[in-house]
Amino acid sequence: MDFFNVISLLGGLAMFLYGMRLMGDSLKENSSGTLKRAMSKVTNNPLKAFVLGVLVTALIQSSTATIVITAGLVGAGILTLHQSLGIIIGANVGTTVTGQIIRLLDIDSSGSSFLRVFQPSTLAPIALIIGIVLIMTSFFKNSRSIGNIAIGFGILFSGLLNMTGAVNTLADAGVFDKLFARLGDNPFLGYVTGAGVAFTLQSSSATIGILQAFSQSGMLAFKSVYSVIVGVYLGDCVTTAIVIFIGSKAEARRVGVVNILFNLCKSALVLIVVTVVHKLGLLNGLWDKTVNSGIIANTNTIFNLCCAAALLPMMGVYEKLSRKIVRDKPAKDSKYKEVTDGLNPAFFGTPALALQSCYKMLLTIFAAARTNIEKSFNLLNRYDPAMHKEILKEEDEIDRMTDVLSKYMVSFLGHLQMENHVAILNQYYKVVSEFERLGDHAVNIAKLAESMQKNNTTFSAKAVSELTVVETALGQILDEAELTFKKRDVEAAVRIEPLVQVSGDLITELRKNHLKRMSTGECNSYADTTFSDLLTEYHRIGDVCSNVGIATLVRVKPELADHEHLYFEHLHSSGDETFDAAYRRIHKRYFSLLNPQEQAAPENDAEDAKPAEDPGEDLSPEKPEQTEAPENDAPETPQTGEPAKE
Repeated sequence: MDFFNVISLLGGLAMFLYGMRLMGDSLKENSSGTLKRAMSKVTNNPLKAFVLGVLVTALIQSSTATIVITAGLVGAGILTLHQSLGIIIGANVGTTVTGQIIRLLDIDSSGSSFLRVFQPSTLAPIALIIGIVLIMTSFFKNSRSIGNIAIGFGILFSGLLNMTGAVNTLADAGVFDKLFARLGDNPFLGYVTGAGVAFTLQSSSATIGILQAFSQSGMLAFKSVYSVIVGVYLGDCVTTAIVIFIGSKAEARRVGVVNILFNLCKSALVLIVVTVVHKLGLLNGLWDKTVNSGIIANTNTIFNLCCAAALLPMMGVYEKLSRKIVRDKPAKDSKYKEVTDGLNPAFFGTPALALQSCYKMLLTIFAAARTNIEKSFNLLNRYDPAMHKEILKEEDEIDRMTDVLSKYMVSFLGHLQMENHVAILNQYYKVVSEFERLGDHAVNIAKLAESMQKNNTTFSAKAVSELTVVETALGQILDEAELTFKKRDVEAAVRIEPLVQVSGDLITELRKNHLKRMSTGECNSYADTTFSDLLTEYHRIGDVCSNVGIATLVRVKPELADHEHLYFEHLHSSGDETFDAAYRRIHKRYFSLLNPQEQAAPENDAEDAKPAEDPGEDLSPEKPEQTEAPENDAPETPQTGEPAKE
């Protein structure tokens, strides 16, 4: 045995494994939207779920990835454990597709130039050429991702060819004779070998592929191979279970348990049936026959299909056993537990699902913070200790969700490859702190209301009326901020700034009016301090919403990133006609609410002649019609896939 042949074998193995990993990762990255749409449409029909499992696994070339994604969906409450059962069986069948691709090694191209195209020795360089052209030229949006898939395919076959050449050389030296003879005489040893290799490589497809490469030596008999194939099933499912069990909830861990139970039963069934059939003499023609890549691929596929048909009716039993093995933990006292559990690391390999979970959490944080702001406004009019406690309790939840989400996004960032996914996560990372600040301002306003209650201090009727106008403006600003983030609405983002400018003008006017009231004795000195602090909180709420709008604009227009904070200031100072028109209209209307007695109606100004609108009326510029959320961001449109083109 030549040392250099061993190096060549290991090098080929490294290329094979890397090619499979590159191809699988690129397929998952590029098809994340497809996976999200498919998984979300699973029904209680086991056959449909089975077909889905087969197709998804064939697409991403990894049963482990499919089952881990399924476990994440179950943990997030998108799928039930019962719905996932068919997907688990389908994933085990779908993983056999890789072996069928590798069997192209067996194509006999003698006398046919057409068949020669399908040999790995031809497919490998063709795939590599296509891949590098796509990566270097970037013909279209996903050119780089598709190029990586082609490169992975080419590297996989190049490694396979390298392994095959090294195996043939080692076979001539008689290295494998005794090894494979022992496997044939001891099925248990073959079973353990298959399980160990699959567990080490964390891939059943890779293990079967290596076995197919070794078959080129011409020394593998069926009796030596079948037990190795069966052992692969156990080794692969144990790896999957370990991945699922790390940091997941009970329902997700049950998916891993069901997968182990299914593969244990599958292994036992195949070993028993093959032994019985062999004893009956029905395998005499195949038992000692030398197998090739095609026979190994067909054997693996037949084993999985037959076991799927036989064991699919038993999935209800596996479900019950999994619930007995994995017990539910006592539920935590948190109304946001479900959305928090959706932040599952299992989604990192499928960015669309992870981003969807982040999006839901951000909407939840914003809604909680806004509700707290509205409650704090009410406390200023009538202080209620019970409501104050509710605000503080909700603030604890907001802080906890923000901490969990921030850590999740930091961990998630290292798994992203596509630029638009990174852009989305950057926006999310910016707005999560802004949403959390909204909650802080609500708490500060509630504390000011509490201090007024303790000191038996109230604002004058005029001051209360003026604060109501500012609160109305802030409510509209929050509406636009929510629309901006929820729909990725650039028009709404632009509408935020003139509203913020006007709210700032209102706050300045309120300070002046309050000083006048102080000078006439309408307000006492303590009320002065509280009023001033309150206006500061109101001003900061507007600033937060402005930052949300800027974050959205930067995501859509990355060129603004270097001077994002100067963008709106430039619009205001440069005399942008649209911005100035919106600002003047909003300014006029809100100030007419602030000083209704001063709304004189010039004869030649039809707009000025209008009566003052109700505070609840929409005072913003005309809003464009938007009925659909951006792709990959909104839970109400699960049919969306890849993030929308920026």
